[in-house]
Amino acid sequence: MTSTVPALGARSAEGSALQAVLLDMDGTLVDTEGFWWDVEVEVFAALGHTLDDSWKHIVVGGPMTRSAGFLIEATGADITLAELSVLLNDGFEARISTGLPLKPGAARLLAELHQHRIPTALVSASHRRIIDRVLAVLGPHHFALSIAGDEVTRTKPFPDPYLLAAGGLGVHPARCAVVEDTSTGVAAAEAAGCRVVAVPSLAPIGPAERRTVVPSLEHVDLAFLRGLMTEMP
Repeated sequence: MTSTVPALGARSAEGSALQAVLLDMDGTLVDTEGFWWDVEVEVFAALGHTLDDSWKHIVVGGPMTRSAGFLIEATGADITLAELSVLLNDGFEARISTGLPLKPGAARLLAELHQHRIPTALVSASHRRIIDRVLAVLGPHHFALSIAGDEVTRTKPFPDPYLLAAGGLGVHPARCAVVEDTSTGVAAAEAAGCRVVAVPSLAPIGPAERRTVVPSLEHVDLAFLRGLMTEMP
């Protein structure tokens, strides 16, 4: 867990039941879910294997240990999980070095949360080396802290990353609004007891209790996030 903003105690969400906003990264703030799949296809092609397009929805949004492990098993590739993780991270880092597209509405939402001093955390299943590269583009000043997938024993879909983020911000998970783009991330946030906004990227996500589904971040602003909490005690 890395804190990127000093003096967290100066940040507040007074006047609202909303205490903090926790944001996923790939596919939510940055349009990179397709990047990961492209890199996986390229890496396995170099190993002599062709990936089935139907696997894309299985590996999207998950921790690298799960997605890479699945692809090794599915293809029978002669490579270890550790070796594959290095190749995938190297390939992804090379890809984003040529450009990192933001999702529509991401820059506006981050600026609004920062302007109103809403405690905000970046919670991702990606490794720290990738998160730090993306933070340089998003602006580290927008986040009080960030949680990487290789910094927790159990990452998404387990609740641990979101519980760690809420604890780091000193807030109650039930008073946190989480924005996620995959069912894996949604499951993690809901298991942590957070209120979830799903912005589906590569696969559909249905509405549910304590979950609101919107087509894009352009539908999400601070008033919207605060409104999610109005029915809570």
